[in-house]
Amino acid sequence: MSKPIIVVAVGGNALLQRGEVMSCENQQKSISQTAASLAELSKDYRLVIVHGNGPQVGLLSLQNDAYKGCPAYPFDVLGAETQGMIGYLIQQGLNAAIDDKFTTTILTRIVVDENDPAIADPTKFIGPVYTEQKAKTLAEHNNWVVKPDGEYWRRVVPSPKPKEILEIKAIKDLLEKDHLVICGGGGGAPVVEKDGAYVGFEAVIDKDMTAALIAEELGAEHLLILTDGTHVCLDWGTPKEQKIEKIDVEQMKKYTFPAGSMGPKVDACCQFVEHTGQQGYIGDLSFASDIIKGESGTTIVAA
Repeated sequence: MSKPIIVVAVGGNALLQRGEVMSCENQQKSISQTAASLAELSKDYRLVIVHGNGPQVGLLSLQNDAYKGCPAYPFDVLGAETQGMIGYLIQQGLNAAIDDKFTTTILTRIVVDENDPAIADPTKFIGPVYTEQKAKTLAEHNNWVVKPDGEYWRRVVPSPKPKEILEIKAIKDLLEKDHLVICGGGGGAPVVEKDGAYVGFEAVIDKDMTAALIAEELGAEHLLILTDGTHVCLDWGTPKEQKIEKIDVEQMKKYTFPAGSMGPKVDACCQFVEHTGQQGYIGDLSFASDIIKGESGTTIVAA
């Protein structure tokens, strides 16, 4: 009998420590720690990994801007570049941690709606962190939109909801052959349908929402979103802060969380739980196995 499927969305300290230089060496260091945690899960589950790309796609965009004689590459192409780069680094880390697994990265295209209302209100953080003054100076010079991200400021871009995973059959086929699959990286390369073809779209899709859609399409038993906090918290960062350990989806939907950070993670888990009746989890990368056992993190269950 095949092992159950778990879709794991990794970001934050899974790929790069906050505020750290975005060097290849630093990313390899973080990914080696991530791989050890994911290796434990692979013992009991068929593993599908969706990763973020906010810092990396922002870095590629900045590097692109350095070549003034060359027009800027669109975000769908930059997103595809990060899928290859980060997917390769995760593959290398996982193959070092798991001896008996085939590990495959799929360059994934995600269909979005070009009229999605989220396009008018950019919320997806990309690139490095800045002081408020530096961020606003760069925004004025480069025609960016910037917003606060914790104690720092960062660039934000539109983040429409994912509607369809074009490579879902390939993902299913690889899982059937016991591959560990890395897909939907950075939320996937955003495309829209025009005249019977798919063309790139200028946006960066939230990887947690893509992970929820992939998990639903695969019939996954679990959606696990790993971040750099142990729990979802009410009144986070205040004296009234209260962690949520287990909650039903209807109660969770009554709360509001920041759109640029915890909000999409909660929305993604709630969507998955509502559509499938399965369970969604949010917690710290270091405790991945404990989260699934209910010994750490936040578990969202059907009402």
